[in-house]
Amino acid sequence: MTRVDRAGFRELVRSFSRSAFRWECQGVYHEPSEKVPFRLWQEGRPDYSFMDSWVERVRGWRVEGKTFERVRMVTDPPTDYLRWMFEFTHLNVEAGEDIRWLAEADAKALDAPTHDYYLFDDDVFVILEFGDHGVVGADIVEDAVAIEGAQRWRRLAWANAMPHDEYMSRRN
Repeated sequence: MTRVDRAGFRELVRSFSRSAFRWECQGVYHEPSEKVPFRLWQEGRPDYSFMDSWVERVRGWRVEGKTFERVRMVTDPPTDYLRWMFEFTHLNVEAGEDIRWLAEADAKALDAPTHDYYLFDDDVFVILEFGDHGVVGADIVEDAVAIEGAQRWRRLAWANAMPHDEYMSRRN
């Protein structure tokens, strides 16, 4: 296993060749860039401009033929943070991300991992570590059995999760 800090993790996200998949299972993330936008949303003054650079990056990846997929677990009940994410995930989807939602009960029934991870190019398995200020680092897992497990979970989660637009139409 190789440990990388926050900067090293960011480089991993920028350097994938074909595909990126992320499993997200935290009810709250504490990314510094989200602090003010989250507070504004809570105050009834949403501003999603903080997403601009990310969606431009995703559009660029799509032009290059790369895919970016996520499955996000929804706590029961959804945290305020997740309810906030419901409001702007359409920006990710419009940029070219394929995002799906999986209920917490379903994730538990499927024996979901309890840690967030990325799977880059189907064979670079990266487990994320979070702190009070978002991602603090990540572990690049090189064990073939662990990589196969991450691939297996991706397939299982993908098959059981609901695409964002469908999920939102059912929520409303």
